[in-house]
Amino acid sequence: MSVLMAFDADVLIYAAAPEHHLGSCVARLFAVEPGPVGVGSVLLLPELMTKPTRSDARPELQMLTSLLSRLTLLPCNEPTARLAVALGAKYGLRAADSVHLATAVEAGAEVFLTNNSKDFFRGITEVEVVYPAMLSTR
Repeated sequence: MSVLMAFDADVLIYAAAPEHHLGSCVARLFAVEPGPVGVGSVLLLPELMTKPTRSDARPELQMLTSLLSRLTLLPCNEPTARLAVALGAKYGLRAADSVHLATAVEAGAEVFLTNNSKDFFRGITEVEVVYPAMLSTR
């Protein structure tokens, strides 16, 4: 049985840069088997794609597009937004971060993969927070 994993933007940026030491850990998740790898908020699109689109960084855009195609991108509907408000208030998160966490919780993800240990500390109780450096020990 596989674990439903939700992704934060930072780990996908790492995975799009194969030479990044944390990126290779995350990229391995996408190489295991074909098909969906996990879930994420539709907010990943503007977070990941705006800068490389502006600078016309085609290799980066292709890699990010490939990674995003393997995720089920979920909308930020009203229930998710209301949960984001509650989680943002509880954990002191910024709006986008609270939406990513709420999306993971709403989707029933067991794991939220991020490298943002400042905002997503291990004491979050709604979903297990996992950092890329921990992937080799799982």
